[in-house]
Amino acid sequence: MTITSTQIRMAARPVGEPQDSDFETCTVELPDLEDGQVLLRTIYLSLDPYMRGRMSAAKSYAQPLEVGDVMVGGTVCEVIESRSAAREVGSIVLAYTGWQTNAVVDAKQTRLLADWPAPVSTALGVLGMPGFTAYAGLLEIGRPKPGETVVVAAATGPVGSAVGQIARIKGARAVGIAGGPKKCQVLLEEFGFDAALDHRSPSFVEDLAKATPDGVDVYFENVGGPVAEAVGRRFNTYARMPVCGLVANYNDTEAPSGPDRLPGFMRRVLTLSLTIRGFIQSEFVETHQDAFLRDMADWVRDGSVKYREDIVDGLDAAPDAFRGLLRGANLGKLLVKVGDEPSG
Repeated sequence: MTITSTQIRMAARPVGEPQDSDFETCTVELPDLEDGQVLLRTIYLSLDPYMRGRMSAAKSYAQPLEVGDVMVGGTVCEVIESRSAAREVGSIVLAYTGWQTNAVVDAKQTRLLADWPAPVSTALGVLGMPGFTAYAGLLEIGRPKPGETVVVAAATGPVGSAVGQIARIKGARAVGIAGGPKKCQVLLEEFGFDAALDHRSPSFVEDLAKATPDGVDVYFENVGGPVAEAVGRRFNTYARMPVCGLVANYNDTEAPSGPDRLPGFMRRVLTLSLTIRGFIQSEFVETHQDAFLRDMADWVRDGSVKYREDIVDGLDAAPDAFRGLLRGANLGKLLVKVGDEPSG
């Protein structure tokens, strides 16, 4: 039986915001299975900001994509053919097959989602890499104490919303920053943040000061830009700043204009004894993954941590949804529904 896969590949390296011409869609015939391999059908595809970095040739923590490569991404898939005793046909697995409808991979490159404690889509969100990023970065680097103030930007996204809710579980105040009144309302009414600020508001700096009367002890950084600059001026002595992303700058084609603010920032680092630590979530997998899966599953079950999913239909919707993600258009974890979940 011949199986094909529809794939979206990188056709060119983007300059600025990715354009339709930077992607190409093609259909390829997949090889027959070898021993130990499985054939997967994609159900959900995760869209994440790090993908923009992989489209660049600049040196980073991971190898860049080459022109012609399938766009990368985490997926939830159904096993539709198997030559592995470890994976039965019909099993639902977590994989990293990227922007395509089907794939052949080694079974050991998948993780079985049997008895998953929530909808399987959460393996790409609150119970997956974004949730783990929030958990490990906040608890290992941020280390919030009861009564401290934790600030996080992009706070309605899958990382930011988890950061704020975990901070509150640990007894800290959670201040979320998001774009627009609707997102701020969600932060307060759904995610239970103590304060919500609209970074688009002309009074944002004043609003930040009012929301952090005792200063900022932890700033979980995943945005950068003017928001980070404003929060940095509120740091307390010994404040901690986990840095997992800088999405505000991912589409930049030149250095920001204006005066060099680095000397002033470095002065604050010195005089306030700040801790600033960049991290990639994978470095904490060995030490924190088991605790994360246990704790986050419990928190999701008992309602201590809530989540939202922003789901678009069809693989062909991925490029436009990805552009929206980089502009902050999504509310919650952005997923592409590539195929239906099994009905059985």
